[in-house]
Amino acid sequence: MATYIRRATKDDLSAIMAIIAQAKEFLKDNDNPQWQDGHPSAEMITADIDHGYSWVLIDGDQVVGTADLQLAAEANYEAIQDGEWARPDEPYAIIHRVAIGAAASGRNLGQLFFSNLITVGRLQGIRNFRYDTHHKNVPMQKLGKSLGFVERGTVYIKDETDAEHLGFELNIQNKEEYYYDNP
Repeated sequence: MATYIRRATKDDLSAIMAIIAQAKEFLKDNDNPQWQDGHPSAEMITADIDHGYSWVLIDGDQVVGTADLQLAAEANYEAIQDGEWARPDEPYAIIHRVAIGAAASGRNLGQLFFSNLITVGRLQGIRNFRYDTHHKNVPMQKLGKSLGFVERGTVYIKDETDAEHLGFELNIQNKEEYYYDNP
């Protein structure tokens, strides 16, 4: 049974929202206010799909995970407090809204998903990756650290009830690589 990622389509919306609902419940059960304020909503995910940001993790023929990969800067990441980005003037990608379905948990699929998203970014020439998470979201912090992400400081996320998040960054050193579309 193959496990891989692909861009999400609107046909995936119900599976994505079911996974997000499970993630919201997990966060709530662990006294984490993240995602308890109505987002990510179906409207947000639909917009992410329309922009080409939304990805799904497929295991066999089932959608078991969802995440966004945004290959552009974001206003929430312009200012960081209690630290600094390692490469503030270089392009970066953002990984957002990561969730693995409850039935697939415990199989290190989050790590596989993140790794594949990083590969997609590298194939586009990106070597700096960022994400944020709530200070109570220890599993997400551990996931990033297991892949070499470093906690850089505090970012404030607009439109969230509990806006203070930890900002993480991965900086890939080697700029000179061959990409699949190079001769």
